[in-house]
Amino acid sequence: MSANMVKSFRVSDLQTLLASMGRSKSGLKQDLVGRALRLVQTEYSPELLKNVRQLYESRFPKTSGWLAARRPEGIPVAYSPLSSSPSATSQGTDYLNGMSKPIPTPAAEVKLVPLPFYQTLETLLPPTELIAQNNEKLQDSQCIFELTPNQADQVRNASELRPGIRSIQVVLRICYTDSIGVQEDQYPPNIAVKVNQSYCHVPGYYPSNKPGVEPRRPCRPVNITPWLHLSNVTNRVTITWGNFGKRYSVAVYLVRVFTAADLFSQLKLCSVESAERCRERIQDKLRFDPESEIATTGLRVSLICPLVKMRLGVPCRVLTCAHLQCFDAVFFLQMNEKKPTWTCPVCDKPAPFELLTIDGLLSEILKETSEDIEEIEYLTDGSWRPIRDEKDRDRERERSNTPEYPVVDICIPEANGHSPAHSSTSLTGKSGSSSVGMSGVTGGSAVAPGGGAVVDLTLDSSSEEEGGGAGGDSEDTEDSADSPAPKRGRYNYDKDLVTAY
Repeated sequence: MSANMVKSFRVSDLQTLLASMGRSKSGLKQDLVGRALRLVQTEYSPELLKNVRQLYESRFPKTSGWLAARRPEGIPVAYSPLSSSPSATSQGTDYLNGMSKPIPTPAAEVKLVPLPFYQTLETLLPPTELIAQNNEKLQDSQCIFELTPNQADQVRNASELRPGIRSIQVVLRICYTDSIGVQEDQYPPNIAVKVNQSYCHVPGYYPSNKPGVEPRRPCRPVNITPWLHLSNVTNRVTITWGNFGKRYSVAVYLVRVFTAADLFSQLKLCSVESAERCRERIQDKLRFDPESEIATTGLRVSLICPLVKMRLGVPCRVLTCAHLQCFDAVFFLQMNEKKPTWTCPVCDKPAPFELLTIDGLLSEILKETSEDIEEIEYLTDGSWRPIRDEKDRDRERERSNTPEYPVVDICIPEANGHSPAHSSTSLTGKSGSSSVGMSGVTGGSAVAPGGGAVVDLTLDSSSEEEGGGAGGDSEDTEDSADSPAPKRGRYNYDKDLVTAY
């Protein structure tokens, strides 16, 4: 018995036990457990037994009076062990995890948070705590309940949302056992749910896209309807859960299930902020504050949904958020139907369904603007203006890398009066066309119509002397014949040819 108690101790309990008996308390947990077990087996003294029992009772208090204080009075459903006989239940004995029902006393009530996609019709089992039967890490707890003929008819005659999914369901909800505030759904570790000897589906883990972040399991109500007996036959639900020190409560409800389209209809009917109220909100934000050093003259709002990066269809935001940026209501509800987070996609603050509202002013703006306008600016008087022109100018500036001054193409004869630099006339530097084109230009340069200077450096030194006037001198001819041939480039033109403007 003492060995089983020691195996259930935490590291701090093991260290306390070993220190009280004068043993070393350093090392890993498995070393501490082995050391404590050897101590129990070799030195079974009254002092050691007393210490073990005190540590165990502080870790797992007795549940006789403690259970009575937490069991609500008049619970019509009972927990019972797998070995409990039907006759015991039929005799009126109520069981909770194998222990007979104590005298009913008022209990601190655990309240579960309301869920937008579920409307509670009836409570089949109020929140009731799961009680560990022994020191094992995996525990099995059972509950039994029956459906009344009216409840069974509601489930049987309910319409189908999807094939096999009814709009009226019996769901199982699990949360932490805490009477302070409302509790969100929270699964215990190693959870498995068996309904009438058949395992039902429990939502799995969502893979994480961020490195180093563990996958997250969505905790939502478990639909146990397909495995129930829709008659007066008793239904038995077995919950397997990991006992790692935290306390959990389980409840069963008859609910009506809503879709994202149903919630969107409710939103349009009950929560639309008028355009006038939206203008007042904008004017309040842009009102001049004498204590502020910076005066805000406008607020820009994107017409693109931050969720799907598409143009807004139905602009929606949260009443408690400080920003005016909206997101698309339809996409937001559809995403929370699949993966309920209820978080504002703009500022990451809580965005419960009851605080959502449709922006009436931005709805009008979306109707009045064309598809190419992606952003607007609210002004101090509550009016607005599109900022399409600025965005288009930015795009054009990004696309074009050309300077903003005029460019003269020297390769076009009509533009500057010269033949192209790579033409055959520029190879000799002595053709008549070159002489005509260079007439009146000092130093081999000319002023182009656009203001640029065109310099032809294809003439060598001998050609410059000829330009002085004689035209066909024999000495110049001999000198040019004796001089080496000009260097040619890769494309058969003078290597020293440079054209500038």
